[in-house]
Amino acid sequence: MFTGIVQAVGEIVALEPRGGDTRLRVRTGKLPLDDVSPGDSISTSGVCLTVVDLPGDGYWADVSVETLNFTTLGDLTPGSPVNLEKALTPMTRLGGHIVSGHVDGVGEVVRLYEEGRSWRVVLRAPDDLARYIAKKGSICVDGTSLTVNGVNGAEFDLNIIPQTMAETVFGTYAVGSKVNLEVDVIARYLERLVLGDAAAQPGSAGVTLQTLADNGYLA
Repeated sequence: MFTGIVQAVGEIVALEPRGGDTRLRVRTGKLPLDDVSPGDSISTSGVCLTVVDLPGDGYWADVSVETLNFTTLGDLTPGSPVNLEKALTPMTRLGGHIVSGHVDGVGEVVRLYEEGRSWRVVLRAPDDLARYIAKKGSICVDGTSLTVNGVNGAEFDLNIIPQTMAETVFGTYAVGSKVNLEVDVIARYLERLVLGDAAAQPGSAGVTLQTLADNGYLA
């Protein structure tokens, strides 16, 4: 588990194909690794990866075909920057929100512009994730815990302060940039709970107006 508070920006050093999977080497920069061992987890631009080796200036991790296909890690090249966060401990300050490192989908930057000293960034989520994104709710973008300012269909906007722009990969974003999205875990479980027994049925369409009416949420 993670908090979504990025601790350092690392750099992809190498990607080695391994029978369909990829072994990834990340240089961690200012992120200390003295308390990290093989088998530990590090959030890498929002993706929970398991450390398999520690060469001294970073770590190696295996990335499965599933992860390559459903996150932005498959688009990385040597030199690509990545947000890094070590797994939380019982003593960690929970400055963000509970983040699992299990990416739900890939979003896209559609607009960004300066607003005072901050930046306003507008992203488009996949249609099937839009229902989990709420105004003033939490979302994790490339491993960064953020508050949603507003929503408009599948688009949502964020206010990025100078500190976040300087200390994460947000400073590299442009229109068209792809980002890893993880929605608030509470929203996902709430949907399943509202579905009740229907959640066990194949092909369930999720929560609909009819579902809400059947469960007494609508008059």
